Amino acid sequence: MTESLRALVTGGAGFIGSHLCERLLADGHEVICMDNLLTGDLANIEHLMPEAKFTFVHQDVTDYIHVAGRLDCILHFASPASPIDYLELPIQTLKVGSLGTHKALGLARAKNSRFLLASTSEVYGDPLVHPQTEDYWGNVNPVGPRGVYDEAKRFAEAMTMAYQRFHGVRARIVRIFNTYGPRMRLDDGRVLPSFMGQALKGEALTIFGDGSQTRSFCYVDDLVEGLLRLLFSEEEMPVNLGNPNEMTIKQFGEAVLKATGSSSQFIEKPLPEDDPKVRRPDISKAKRVLDWEPKVDLEDGLARTTRYFKGKLSQQA
Repeated sequence: MTESLRALVTGGAGFIGSHLCERLLADGHEVICMDNLLTGDLANIEHLMPEAKFTFVHQDVTDYIHVAGRLDCILHFASPASPIDYLELPIQTLKVGSLGTHKALGLARAKNSRFLLASTSEVYGDPLVHPQTEDYWGNVNPVGPRGVYDEAKRFAEAMTMAYQRFHGVRARIVRIFNTYGPRMRLDDGRVLPSFMGQALKGEALTIFGDGSQTRSFCYVDDLVEGLLRLLFSEEEMPVNLGNPNEMTIKQFGEAVLKATGSSSQFIEKPLPEDDPKVRRPDISKAKRVLDWEPKVDLEDGLARTTRYFKGKLSQQA
């Protein structure tokens, strides 16, 4: 896109949201970043504050959303996204997936904006189909502890499709698989920051279960490229974005140890309830309709991420 756009990013002070704001600004667009800072962090966007085309709005999207003037696109990323966050904030997670998505879609309808919903691979639950394709309906426990996040996103997808079909909103849905990179929180409970923090502190790396469960890790810059391609595409159904290179959790831990130069060992703890045993995206659709696939290899991505976390830890010290 060469035309300068005016974009709203909800959850813009979060991990992925802040990278989106940064990329949109770099592409010459005006960005309104909206976040209630429940799990977001002003430190993620403080370097953007001096930018003339950047505005931060401290707002809870479950209460209301008002943006004066023209609005060309809305990227709805507001939501707790890590297991620690959504297990500690179950009601807020459900509210932002339902009420927050409803209000964001209402704004998109009023402004005739393009709309991108950040959904998740968690809509597939503990999958019985592997790898996961977009036409798989999932295997989700709606009353388990993880159901607050899984069902919030499933509801958000249904609401988005309803606004697309009934109101003609130009809505797009991305199902994001495990993504990593700078600006993740060390304490958010996700695999990468947990391993990275433990490795850099010389602590044992905690593996839940025996470490044989699998994940696929995509570097954040690759994800952001895919997100923008989807936003401006004509694809109306959900699209998986992630890295199809699958590995076990223990293999990933070993890669983190290598990247950090740590000699830490592993310790095992019981596997949490409903924790997916496998997770790998089928990205055939993204390749076909977006001409997208990840470019950053794991070694390079982990090197960049290690530099970031070393800096954070030195600041804390």
